[in-house]
Amino acid sequence: MHGRLREALTEAPRAVEALRMMLEAPIGDPTETRRGCLLANSTCELGNADPDVLAHARSSYETSTALIADCVVRAVREGDLPSGTDPVALARALLAAQQGLVFMGRTGMDTVALTATARSLAAQLLPGRGD
Repeated sequence: MHGRLREALTEAPRAVEALRMMLEAPIGDPTETRRGCLLANSTCELGNADPDVLAHARSSYETSTALIADCVVRAVREGDLPSGTDPVALARALLAAQQGLVFMGRTGMDTVALTATARSLAAQLLPGRGD
């Protein structure tokens, strides 16, 4: 999971575009959107009852956050995000937004609505240059 995320975030020509694509990634594969994320599902089902599941989930989400934060730093360096951006706070917001889209997809929301929601989130969390 982290290898694919790292690759997606580092190979895009511009970091801000990689972050936008990350938000829409679960929408591209309707079967993934409908099933949800194994980590999120396991955490919801077992996190309160199994400390090992909770510890693994926390570690995994922190790794994802660090990868996304690195991409945010790159977007700031490229001039696509304001210099005062807190990389970790924005990374957590983006991860929460993406996981929310996965959850909404599990409810049966159609891909047109999910895509519109992802783009709205991107517009709010990742404003274009000069915004």
